Formats: sequence, C-alpha cells, structure tokens
Amino acid sequence: MNSYDYIKIMGEKDIVEKTLESYNDVFADIVNGLLFNGEQVIKEDELEAESEHSMYKADDKLHEQERDVAKYWRNGEIRIALYGLENQTVVDPDMPLRVFSYDGAAYRNQLNQDGKTKRYPVITLVLYFGDAEWNKPKNLLGCLDVPEKLKPFVNDYRINLFEICKLSDEQISNFKSDFKIVADYFAKRKKIPDYRGTKDAINHVDEFFKLMKVLTNDSKFESVYNEGISGEKGGVNMCDFLDTVEARGEAKIIQGLINTGNMTVEQIADMLKLPAEKVKELAEMTLASA
Repeated sequence: MNSYDYIKIMGEKDIVEKTLESYNDVFADIVNGLLFNGEQVIKEDELEAESEHSMYKADDKLHEQERDVAKYWRNGEIRIALYGLENQTVVDPDMPLRVFSYDGAAYRNQLNQDGKTKRYPVITLVLYFGDAEWNKPKNLLGCLDVPEKLKPFVNDYRINLFEICKLSDEQISNFKSDFKIVADYFAKRKKIPDYRGTKDAINHVDEFFKLMKVLTNDSKFESVYNEGISGEKGGVNMCDFLDTVEARGEAKIIQGLINTGNMTVEQIADMLKLPAEKVKELAEMTLASA
C-alpha cells in the first residue's frame, strides 16, 4: 500500500467514525448518558454544529488541528457550552495534551469574538473503545516531567475519559439512541463469545454498521459492510441483521459448492457442520434471490 492509499483509507475511517455521532439525537444522548446519568439535560434541537477545525502556529507556519465532533449547546441565541467528542481505539499517552490544545483553541476563539459575547465553557469527552485498560495519563501533569519545586505553579488539566467496555448495565441503560447499542456491544463482547448485540431497533442503520466496522475491525461487520446496507431503513436490529447477512454469505458458499456438481447436500452439510435441512434452506434462499 502506498502512502496515498493509506492516507485515503485513514481519511475515510476518520469520516466514518464521526458520522453517527454527528446526528444530534446521538450526540445529545452521549453527553446526557455519560455526564448527567441519562437525565435529558441537553435536547437535540438545542445543538448546533461547530467547525471541528482550529489552527495553531509552529515553525512559523499555521497548522490545522481537527476535533472528531463538536457542537454548541444553545438557548436561543445564547451559547451555553461547547461540547466535543474524541474517539479512541488505542491508548494515547498524549491525550491530555491533545485535549488541552483543542479546548485552548476553542477558548482562544472566544477571545477573538465580539467582547459583548458571553463566555461559555468548553467540555471534551474522550470515548475509548479499546479492550485494553487505559493505563496512560488522564491529566496534563501526568504527561509532563515537572521538577518538584515547580509543581505548585503548574496548572493541571484533567480529561473526561470514558472506557466504553467498562460501562455497567446501569450506565448503558442511560442511553436512548443508537449509541446504547454500540456501548452494549463493547461492554459485552469480551464476556460473551460471538455476541450478536441487542434487539433494540437501529435508527441510523448505514452509519451504525459502518462505525462498528471501523471501531471493531471484526469480520462479521466487514461482511455487513460489503453486502451493502445503504438501502436499509431504521427499525432493523443488530442481532437479526447480522444473522441475515451471515446466512446470505453461507447461502452463496453453498450454492457455489452445489454448482460444481462434485458434492452432495449431505457432504456440504458435513463440511460446513450444518444440518442437511439447513443447507437445503440456504441453497433455496440463494435461488429465490437470484
């Protein structure tokens, strides 16, 4: 893979990670669920997208830095706060420095506004989807080598980091949007082999499964992605949809083996470790959809 292809793939991955969370219902749900224990403090119609881009100067050049998702919480024309979400699938020892730079840029932007504008807080939530424990600093001082005599004069900065796989059932029940299904999966996939998810209806189907694909790198979500899900409407659930896509894949394999003319249904069933009746059913599925 050349550098251009790598950059393109990473760019697409970055976009996919943001899309589901960019919906106001999901964004508000994440903030309400993690910060306010499910209390509906923020309403989705009170959110306004903010440019995720900010600039910083280094080596006498302006460089762009980009948040994952950021939205203003407004009451009419008044900005109450700016919320930002950062997704992590691996542990980043510099995360406090990154969050500090994002938040600092947002405060700097307020300085550049009309002096009559009411100042508002900036709050960043780091959503960590990895299975390994986050064993790196969660505050600015943890990233710095500070002499003892200087410590009283160095301000600390703590990040709001949430390890999704460690959320309890009670915490997960605080969510109301598609993020509830995401959080449930990450909290249970290590405890339950081949966990297929809940029966909760998915509202943003295409965005949901694309997010699961990039966050998990799991072959079953790869299959869903390759099957094509853009035509699916809200209302399907993760468990049944995965079963359906898996069945389609098995059906194609079975029909291909039957078409060779070299194997009987019983031989195919034995090879795939499936009942013969199931093999016939899946083969008929392929013929019906042809």
